[in-house]
Amino acid sequence: MSEHKNIPAEWLQLTAGDIADIVAGGTPKAGDPNNFAVPGTQIPWLTPADLSNYSDKYIAHGARDLSQQGYESSSAKLMPAGSLLFSSRAPIGYVAIATNEISTNQGFKSFVLPSGVNPSYGYYFLRSIRHIAESMGTGTTFKEISGANAKKLPFVLPPLAEQKVIADKLDALLAQVESTKARLDRIPPILKRFRQSVLDAAVSGQLTRGWRNSKEFGHSEGALGKFVSIDIGHAFKSKEFSTDGIALLRGQNIEPGTLRWSDTKFFPEGKLEEFSHLFIQEDDIILAMDRPIISSGLKLARAKAKDLPCVLVQRVTRFKEFEGLVPDYLYILLQDISFINYIQPNQTGSDIPHISGKQILAYPIQLPTVEEQTEIVRRVARLFAYADRIEQQVNNALERVNNLTQSILAKAFRGELTEQWRKENPELISGENSAEALLERIKAERAAMKPARKARRKSAKA
Repeated sequence: MSEHKNIPAEWLQLTAGDIADIVAGGTPKAGDPNNFAVPGTQIPWLTPADLSNYSDKYIAHGARDLSQQGYESSSAKLMPAGSLLFSSRAPIGYVAIATNEISTNQGFKSFVLPSGVNPSYGYYFLRSIRHIAESMGTGTTFKEISGANAKKLPFVLPPLAEQKVIADKLDALLAQVESTKARLDRIPPILKRFRQSVLDAAVSGQLTRGWRNSKEFGHSEGALGKFVSIDIGHAFKSKEFSTDGIALLRGQNIEPGTLRWSDTKFFPEGKLEEFSHLFIQEDDIILAMDRPIISSGLKLARAKAKDLPCVLVQRVTRFKEFEGLVPDYLYILLQDISFINYIQPNQTGSDIPHISGKQILAYPIQLPTVEEQTEIVRRVARLFAYADRIEQQVNNALERVNNLTQSILAKAFRGELTEQWRKENPELISGENSAEALLERIKAERAAMKPARKARRKSAKA
C-alpha cells in the first residue's frame, strides 16, 4: 500500500476487494478424459501453465476446454468477458483479460470487475503489483495467495476517463518497449552465427588465406590422435562420495564454454593419491563423452583457476601430450560445427548417447603449421572479443529495457503519464466524473449484483 501514497489528489487508494469480486476456480478429476475437450469447442478453461510465456493482453481459451460434465463436476465458475484472470500460485502474478466467458482451475483468483473499472487499466495495474502479490503468498511446497489476501491487494482508482487514457498510453509505450526488446533479442542468434562463421573460416584456412605465403592449407593431415592423446576419468564409487574433499568433474558439470558446480559431488582427498594423474590443471580442455551435444552446443570447456581443484571422472576426457598442435587451436577445432557433425552419427547408446575415446581420436583433421595455428588463434580471439563486447552491450540494453516496463508502469500509477491530461481536462476528473462519485456507483452496482454462482454454459465462445 505504501507504494501508492504519492498519487494524484483526484485518485483513490483502495483495495482489490473494494472494487471487484474475487473468484477462485476448480478442476474436475484429471483421470477422466470425458471431463475435458479440445480448446474452442466447449467451455473455455485456463491453468497458470496457459499463461506461461503468454504475452498477449487478452485470452479466449487455454490448452483444453472443460466438457459440460467436467464443468458441472468441479468448482470451476464461468467468469464474464472482461474479467481479470490472475494466477494465484505456480507462479503468482500471471494476468490476462478474458475476451469471452471463461473458467479457470484453482490456481487463479479472478477479478470480476464492475463497469466503473476499465479492464485494460486493471490489467496493467495488476502487472505493476505482481511483486506485492508474491510477497503476500504463503505455503511451504509452493507460494499461493489466498482469496482473503487477494482482496487486500492495493488498487488505485482514478476517474473512469483517466483510466482509459492511462491504458491507451501504456498500450503505446509498452508496445514500443516490446518492439525494442524483439529487435535486441534478434542479435544473440546473429552473434552465434558470426562466431560459427569465424570458426569455419579458421579451420578451413580462409581466415589466414592472405597471411600465408603458400596457397596450401594443412601442413599435416591425419587423425586427431596423431597429434594429441587423452585421459579418461575414473569410475569413482558413489558410496564413497563425501560432503567435502575434491570436486569430481562429471559430464553434468560441463556446459559449452564453461564449468558449473551447482550439482557437485566430492571425493575424500586422502583416497585420491593413485589418481593424481587425473587432477585437472588450469586451461585443460575437457569434453563430456556422455550426452556430449546439448541444445546450446558441445559440452566442451577449459578449466579456470576458480574451478580447481577437481578430478576427472568416468566418461569425461581431458586432452594432453600435444605434438605439433597448439592447445588453443585444438579448442577452436573442437568448437567448429564439423566436429559436432562428426560426433553426432558416431554416438552410441540409446538411453545415454555417448562417444568413445577411440572415436574422438579418430577425428580427421588438416593441421597447419604451428605458426599459422598461432595466427589463427590470435585472429579468432580478436573477432570473438569483438562479438563478446557487442553481446555485453546487448545484454546491458536488454536489462534496461526489461526494467523499463516496470518503470513505465510505476510512473503510470503515480499519475505521471497523465499529469498534463488532468490539467487540460478538469471537468473529466471532478463532480460526477470524479473518482469518489465513481466509487459510489461501483458500490451500488456491486450491491445490486448477485454473488458469483455456478452457471450452466450458455454458448460456445472462443
